[in-house]
Parts: sequence; C-alpha cells; structure tokens
Amino acid sequence: MFDLYIANKNYSSWSLRPWVLMKALNIPFKEHVMAFEGGNGASRDTFLRFSPSGLVPCLVDGETAVWDSLAIVEYIAEQHARVWPKEATIRAWARSASAEMHSGFSTLRNECPMNCGVRVTLQDVSAGLRADLARLDRLWQEGLSRFGGPYLAGDEFTAVDAFYAPVVFRVQTFGLPLSEASNAYAKSLLTLPAMQAWYQAALDEKWREPNHEADTLKHSTLTADYRNA
Repeated sequence: MFDLYIANKNYSSWSLRPWVLMKALNIPFKEHVMAFEGGNGASRDTFLRFSPSGLVPCLVDGETAVWDSLAIVEYIAEQHARVWPKEATIRAWARSASAEMHSGFSTLRNECPMNCGVRVTLQDVSAGLRADLARLDRLWQEGLSRFGGPYLAGDEFTAVDAFYAPVVFRVQTFGLPLSEASNAYAKSLLTLPAMQAWYQAALDEKWREPNHEADTLKHSTLTADYRNA
C-alpha cells in the first residue's frame, strides 16, 4: 500500500492533488498528515525525514519515494489505468492542462492561497489575477465543451480534475469571478465525496499557521470562518 505524506488540509493545495485523486479512484493508501511548523521552509527539517526535497506531498512505495505532485500522479498512473483518460488525444490535453496548472497561474496562487475554511472578499482583482482567471475560464470551458463533461476530460474524474481541485476551493473561498459554466463545474466538483471528505477534515483541523493566515488576507477581507476548532 502507498504511504502519502501531506501537510494541513486547510492550506496544502499541492497535497490535495494526489490525495483526492486516489480517494476518488478508490486507490488504497495510508495517510500521514504532517502539519506545517511555520512559513518559509520552517518544516523542511521535519519533512526531510520522509521527503528528499523536504516538501510535501511525498508518496512512499516500499523503498521508492516520489516527491512531487505531478511525478506522484504519473507514478500512480503506471499501476492504475483510470488516472488519465483512455483516448490518446484527450489524454494529451489532460496532461497539458495538468502541467500548465503545475507550473503556471502564479498570480492566482500568490493572491488567492488555499484556505478552505474561510470566506473572504477580494479588495481588488489585479491585472495579473484577471489574466489568470481568464485563462482558467478558457481552459475549463474548452475541456467541458470538447469532451462533454461533467469533468474536464469527459465523463470520469481523472488527474486533470485533481490538479484543479485546489483552484475549486479557491473559487469558493475568494468568490472568484468566472463564467457560469466554470462556476457550475467548480460547484459540481465540490460535491464529490472525496472533496467533501477533505473539506470536512480541513474544518476540523486545530492548527493555525500565521504565515498562511496572513497570506490569505494580504489582498482580501475576512467575511466568515467556518472552521470548527
């Protein structure tokens, strides 16, 4: 069985990707939650005990460690065929869209960090954020219209949906302005049992990491906090 090391579910967008993929596809794994000890790499020494990069997520399979979310997904795909779409053209699109999320959308990441348990109002939508949201909208609508939905690459949840799952939580937290079709996709993905399980666990976490909390409010105003602890 795989061992998956992740950080706080409220904050760790990178951890969500392999976690929600394996949960949604019923791929067995053992979860290890390692709370962030602070910002700016404060957890690195602890994370180095299981992750060669000192970062999460990290998948351990016996003597093999895989320490990047995209690499983890590809490693899982070698053993589980449902990770990517079956048809080559759709699979190429899904891989490209996933890689774009993995390496791009920097303004969206920086101005709208993942913080599942709160709701905020953006003080301003910067030009960079508008550009990222416009690209996100085009990408989602392309996948939904080309492949028929309800998921980005067709009628089954695959890795490309997992890669955009953290964005869906950002849409909820920040009320990001998207098209009707993209908002409908985001709302639908939030109802996925695996997403609901992650969300409820995030609400129940007792940890508060000051740097993540401050980053959430750098460009926004808090309107609600639904966390239970």
